[in-house]
Order: sequence, then structure tokens, then C-alpha cells
Amino acid sequence: MEDLKVLKSFDETQDKFPIGNLDERIKKQEFKTFLSGKYDKNNVILEIFSGAGGQDSQDWAAMLLRMYERYCASKGWKTIVLHQTFGQGGGPEGRVGIKSVTVEIAGNYAYGFLRREAGVHRLVRISPFNAQKLRQTSFALVNILPELKGGEVELEIKPEDLKVDTFKASGPGGQYVNKTESAIRITHIPTGIAVASQSERLQGKNREAAMKILYAKLYQLKEEQHAKELKDIKGTVKAVEFGSQIRNYVLHPYKMVKDLRTQYETSDAEGILNGDLEKFIEAELKIINE
Repeated sequence: MEDLKVLKSFDETQDKFPIGNLDERIKKQEFKTFLSGKYDKNNVILEIFSGAGGQDSQDWAAMLLRMYERYCASKGWKTIVLHQTFGQGGGPEGRVGIKSVTVEIAGNYAYGFLRREAGVHRLVRISPFNAQKLRQTSFALVNILPELKGGEVELEIKPEDLKVDTFKASGPGGQYVNKTESAIRITHIPTGIAVASQSERLQGKNREAAMKILYAKLYQLKEEQHAKELKDIKGTVKAVEFGSQIRNYVLHPYKMVKDLRTQYETSDAEGILNGDLEKFIEAELKIINE
């Protein structure tokens, strides 16, 4: 009788926690230990800047934006484009190039998952803009900032240190999103940092969004200054800056995406560009905690 009770108890446990889900549960617990940074739970301010190279680099920035938007959608995260400066059109699939874009990403542990995506992303392909079908190398810089909440970091911003400009929000081809000057550009005079938001129709909402970006950028500047001080003391601290290439995306003469830090690579370039970044993110998280 006792054996039957034990067997029944085991069966009930199996119903609640099937063995097939064991790996998934272990994986989730493992990620909890990886995502233990100070701001890992926070939302993200994502910035993408096209490098030199005209239409090819601007189209590459648009491809990266789409890649991250699709990755975020797969995670159930919400993305809002706060500000965007457009490049030239005529790209593949009707894409309009991007000179720069700022996106707010709202999701659980978004910063923890994405923070190692910061750096230079390099694309090699046959240029869709070249009549001779020559191979072209394009670069884009990705910047990842944590969205800071009140009281999370000590940053004093004095009203007199801010220069606020308004302008009309616009889209590709000069089409206006609205007729009023609801878009906001805020310049922090002491540092020269300028941020903008044009996603909302109300000026006050755009100001709030711009201030979020400004807080994040001032925090980043503070961390970079701290890192420089550590470098002076310790000798070596690797900074993420334009020129610190982190990942290659090759579409010709073969297909491969390779991360230069983790050495993880795959031939499924289309899948990666469609947002299937999970394996790269996992490899990044593990190398942080080694």
C-alpha cells in the first residue's frame, strides 16, 4: 500500500512538472543567475547609427532595426521608435535607409539580454545599389542603454543646463507626421549631448521620452568616465566604441554570421536577420559570467 502511495505521489509530481520541461526549467534558472546585473531588469534605449558608405550603410542600419524589432516581438517585448533620421530610399523590399534611430524597448530583463549587443556590426554582401554588382562592406554602430527609473542613479540635471528646441516630426520623403511642432530636441549644455523624440503627438510626452534618453546617456558618460579611471589604475579596461567590431554578417560569397567575442557562428544568416538571435544572446550571457 505504501508503495502505491509513493507511485501515485510520483505520478502527480510528473503531471505538475513533466520531465520534458526539465531542461527548459533548468535553463530559466541558469538565466536568472546570468541576469543579475544592477539594471538587467530594466527597459532599454536602443540606438543604431549607420557608418560611412552612403546607401549601403543606411540600408544596413534599417536591416538591423528590423532584426531587433523581430527579436523583441519574439520575446513579447514592446518597441517604440522615439526618433529617426532617414537616409535614401530605393533599398531592397522597399526599405528606406536610416542614418540614425532611437528605440525604446519595454520588456522583462530587456537590458540584461541586450546589453552585449552594443558595438559595431559589419555586413558583407553584393551591393543592391551597385550596377556592377560589386561586393560591399557596410558598418553600423549599435548602442544599448538602460532606461533609468527615478532614484536608480544619482544624476542632477539643472533646468538652466538644458536647451530645448521644438520641430515638426517628419517621415521619409519629407512627409509630416503632424503639422505642429510637437517633436522635441534637448541639448545638455555642459556635455553637449543632444537627444530627440518625435513619436508622440503631444509635446509634453515627447519631452518625457527625450529626458529618459538624456538620463541614460548621462549615466553612460558617467560609467565611461569611471571606466577610464579604472583603466588608469588597473591598466586595461575594454571600452565599447565605434571601431570595436563585435559581429560579422556575411551574405556573399558564402553565408555566415559570427560573433568575434564568443566565436559562436551560424550559416543561417537569413534567420538571424529575421530576429532569431537567441543563440547569440545565450553565448554572450555565458561569456559575461565566465
